[in-house]
Amino acid sequence: MVTYLYWAAVIALVILALFAGSRLGHLGKGAIVAGIIFLAGWLAYYFHYQQVFVKRFGGVMHIKVPNGQRHIGSTWKEDNLWIENFDPKTNECIFSEYSKGNLLEGRVIIRNCNPLMEQAAPRP
Repeated sequence: MVTYLYWAAVIALVILALFAGSRLGHLGKGAIVAGIIFLAGWLAYYFHYQQVFVKRFGGVMHIKVPNGQRHIGSTWKEDNLWIENFDPKTNECIFSEYSKGNLLEGRVIIRNCNPLMEQAAPRP
């Protein structure tokens, strides 16, 4: 819901810039300002607001598990989402960070990790 309000506000500002440009007799300049507003709104959403909206206000994000891997879990660390997957071919657990705008994403690989295999009970 918050995402829809954000985009409604961005589109309203774009329309306002076009309207103001046409009323002042400079539709070309109004179109340039509208384009700048839309680009700034899109960049702000992609590089900052998307994960903030999802975490704090219940938005929607889509993340695809890579082929051949199995999803184990996910957690938030501040505003960044960490996803844990298991790759049975390489016997590795892979923690991948999804940060704002997909910049500075971290990755942690644990080798010889098989969380899906049942471990034997300790002997008495």
